[in-house]
Amino acid sequence: MLIVGAPGAGKGTQATDLAAAYGVPAISTGDIFRANIKNGTDLGKQVQEITAQGQLVPDSLTNELIRDRLAQRDVTPGFLLDGYPRTVGQVDFLTDLLAEQGASIDAVVQLVTDTDAVVERLLKRSEEQGRVDDTEEVIRHRQEVYATETAPIIDVYAARGAVVEVDGMGTVEEVAQRILAALEAKGFSPAA
Repeated sequence: MLIVGAPGAGKGTQATDLAAAYGVPAISTGDIFRANIKNGTDLGKQVQEITAQGQLVPDSLTNELIRDRLAQRDVTPGFLLDGYPRTVGQVDFLTDLLAEQGASIDAVVQLVTDTDAVVERLLKRSEEQGRVDDTEEVIRHRQEVYATETAPIIDVYAARGAVVEVDGMGTVEEVAQRILAALEAKGFSPAA
């Protein structure tokens, strides 16, 4: 399963609870990258330089990170990806990687949000968490990058019948209930 939406749409917040409901690990490329930045690794330094400019981490770097993560034992019953794939090239890589294992993406939860509300949400988060990369200019640039580079992946998965569109505005609980209801309507029931 994937969860997608513009930066600040609440993917990370929803991914944790959604993964728990389905009994699978939530895999966030953003969390992996931030941990590397915090620990000052070579990958972290590369990623920090790229993200500070509001750019996406190159596919080659992200794809290898995902290949490694999806080879781990805990993903055997399934997984929820948050923040990947972000480009059509990454969709192709993931499709091929999963096909090698006889698997595919079953559902793509798309959180639909209002851009101005998301910018406000991210500015507030930046203030609370001291995230220096979340200036209004960078946030708006990320929204534009999402619209041009990431939104097209929705078309790919929609053509495969996998997209479940959910209103991402409201409380965490309201959005979570909408996600579960939309997935159940598509035939995906949470773990018992």
